[in-house]
Formats: sequence, structure tokens, C-alpha cells
Amino acid sequence: MPLGCEAGNAEARLRLFHFSDDLSINHFEPRPTRPPKARPEGHDWLNDALVWAIDEAHVPMYLFPREVPRILLWRKEGTTRADADRFFGRSHATTIAYVEARRFGELTRTTLARYELPNSTFIDLNDAGMWVSKESATPLGMMLIDRLDQALLAADVELRVVPSLVPYADVWQTTLHASGIRLGNAVGWPR
Repeated sequence: MPLGCEAGNAEARLRLFHFSDDLSINHFEPRPTRPPKARPEGHDWLNDALVWAIDEAHVPMYLFPREVPRILLWRKEGTTRADADRFFGRSHATTIAYVEARRFGELTRTTLARYELPNSTFIDLNDAGMWVSKESATPLGMMLIDRLDQALLAADVELRVVPSLVPYADVWQTTLHASGIRLGNAVGWPR
């Protein structure tokens, strides 16, 4: 359940956001995914013209410059002790984020805009907080975020700066939730 929502009133209080390095967006028009991505059978429509948003609970996934590859992990129901120990160790963070050392400087130099979007036309993809709308959206407000490394820390994310993301490619075979974003930009990542 997104942070700040209470049972019985979750829909009315659902907050959705879009992150961008464009600090001057006044209106979001649906755009197709370019290039189109391989989708599971029956989900090709996700390459159609859409406005994408993320719910409040999953905001840390987008506290990164757009093109920076990253892997984020969090415990879920059914996570084994062995997997939690292997990846979290003694960390008490809610989320672990891995980023390549060569890209870390971008987290300290990039300013992002966090646009809050009205939730009335968005549908839940039931996939790591992602929501989409086939209709345009006018932001309810915008907040600038700089020092993304500090924003991650404030969101209870432990940032791990590593030489390569490739050694973590097996996280999808664990009992943790793993989200990989822009992994095609990671050095040595298998295509």
C-alpha cells in the first residue's frame, strides 16, 4: 500500500508522480515507448501512447538521473533469511540500490523535477508501483530534487556504489523483489 494511505480511503489519497530532468513540463501528453519493448503476451499495449507514473511507495526507483542504470532490492513476503542476509547483511534500510561507480557523480550533480499527477485516469499495472494513463495529465504541482544521493538516504535507501552491476544479475533468481532500470546502459550488461 502506498505510504500515507489508510485502508478504506486509499484511492482518494493515492499519490502518483512522474520524474524528469525537464524542469518545465506544464502538461503530459501520452507518448509511445521508443523503441518498443518486448512485452509479455497480451501486454503489447504498454508500448502505445501512455503517460507513466509511479506511486509514492516506489518513488526511490526514480530518484536517479533518467539514463543511470540501477538495481533496487527490497524484502517481500516470502523473502528467505539467506537472501536477506546475502544482499542486506546488517543493513536496516528498506531498499538497497546498486549503481555503477562511473555514474555516481551524476547523482550529486543532477536536479530532477518530481511532478505530482492527478490519479483519476491512471490504472495500476500491479508491477512495482507503476501506473499508466491513455489520457493527458496536467501536474498538480512540482518539486525540485537535487543531491539525489541525499534524497535516497532520506527515503531509507542504502546506496551501494559498485564497479559493475553485472555481478548482481542473479538477483532475479532470489526471493527478494528486484527492479532493474536502464540496465542496457550498464557496462557489460548482457543484451
